[in-house]
Amino acid sequence: LPEFSFLCLNFTDSLHMANPSSRVVRQLLLPNKPISFFSHLCRHFKYPQSSQSLSLLRTFASSPSSSTPQEPDPIPLSLSSELLKNPDSEPLPISQRLHLSFSHINPIPSLVLSTLNLCPDAGRTVLGFNHWLISKTSFTHTDETLSYFVDYFGRRKDFKAIHEVLVNGVGLAGPKTLESAIDRLVRAGRPTDVVSFFQRMEIDYGLKRDKESLLLVVEKLCGNGYASYAERMVKNLAKEFFPDERICDLLVKGWCVDGKLDEAKRLAEEMYRGGFEIGTMAYNAILDCVCKICREKDPFRLHSEAEKVLVQMDVHGVPRNVETFNVLITNLCKIRKTEDAMKLFYRMGEWGCYPDETTFLVLIRSLYQAARVGEGDEMIDGMRSAGYGGKLDKKVYYGFLKILCGIERIDHALSVFKKMKEDGCEPGIKTYDLLMGKLCAHNRLDRANALFNEARKRGIAMEPTAYAVDPRYVKKKVKVVKSQKKRETLPEKMARKRRRLKQIRLSFVKKPKRMMRRAY
Repeated sequence: LPEFSFLCLNFTDSLHMANPSSRVVRQLLLPNKPISFFSHLCRHFKYPQSSQSLSLLRTFASSPSSSTPQEPDPIPLSLSSELLKNPDSEPLPISQRLHLSFSHINPIPSLVLSTLNLCPDAGRTVLGFNHWLISKTSFTHTDETLSYFVDYFGRRKDFKAIHEVLVNGVGLAGPKTLESAIDRLVRAGRPTDVVSFFQRMEIDYGLKRDKESLLLVVEKLCGNGYASYAERMVKNLAKEFFPDERICDLLVKGWCVDGKLDEAKRLAEEMYRGGFEIGTMAYNAILDCVCKICREKDPFRLHSEAEKVLVQMDVHGVPRNVETFNVLITNLCKIRKTEDAMKLFYRMGEWGCYPDETTFLVLIRSLYQAARVGEGDEMIDGMRSAGYGGKLDKKVYYGFLKILCGIERIDHALSVFKKMKEDGCEPGIKTYDLLMGKLCAHNRLDRANALFNEARKRGIAMEPTAYAVDPRYVKKKVKVVKSQKKRETLPEKMARKRRRLKQIRLSFVKKPKRMMRRAY
């Protein structure tokens, strides 16, 4: 069709005739300066010069770029289609088929990664692809390419295939492969296998077993709440790798991630008795754990319990950092204590701390949720002036719009949407769909139609979608009741006659002229 417009399908007549209580109205979408805040912020913070130039080309699955997407490379497509074929229906194994069809190709790491990303359902056939790569004289596995295969099979939780890949790449695996293998085992919920992997990785796979690799394993285990396995592992290896303060801080953090505050305090006391000092990271983890427990059990005790942890930090001479304030501000915002979070934000400079992007984003979301949209906009401007404007990407703006639409501030959502485009963030399908759905719910069809046409002009493939109008915003038809002439009763008739007769009698009486004075 040459033009696109909204077609409003009003089913009120037919549905009202069938069921007067059910009235549905649906629309079918068819193709057709914040100086005060900045000056206040400058009095509290002196931002260091930061030359951050972050790329805005981050992947946002729901927001494709408005430019025409580039066609994928045909070589990875051909390789992936060959890998996705049913091996039972083919007479030759996959390695021989690849050797016959792709012998002229010289593989490179980017080609390997693209091929693996295009065939997530190939399964064990990818092992044949690995054998074909090993047989190529022009290709040599590196630590990076081995990590691609480990990540691929780790997503499928096929750890036997990972074992085979690592055995075939003995002497080639390095830190990237080790990190991928440990990460996949931990995320699959196999802490016992992680410990045994570390014990035998030097003999079986040629991976270096040193203190840095131990630190990596402890970090992965503690980050996912397996502090008991990590602590037992560190104690068993204490004679070989004596733990330092970094490992001890990670263990305390692991117990806090697991929600076991008593174990974290017990380990902290053991560290002090052993001559170690707890760092800021461990205290931040304890503080976060205390705040989470208070939020679940008694939010009114959050202030007092958090103050106890902060006093302990001051007693032991542990300085606060921006992460300490982020923990407090985040937990205050989660219990809707936005005003207290703002007061804490303005006091950060007293401890020599400066807000980072996390601080600003948490406060902006909380201010919008509290319907303090003006202060939220000022905080966005303050974030830009602090040098973190590059963090305002499509995903962040989409979160702002979702909050504003959720509290029925659609006009302000449109103004934030305008800022989003001014900042160079290209909105995608999800962003337009969110705004158009809310506009249609408010029965503002002209504005929604304009957004639809704008998306089409930007090259975004918008599909026809049906949106329901909120019954609160439906214009109700006023029923005009025809007035029927009622029969006059006898008393009413007699009263009307008396009034009329009185008017007739008075019409013959000479009226005195007003404003006339007697002449003397």
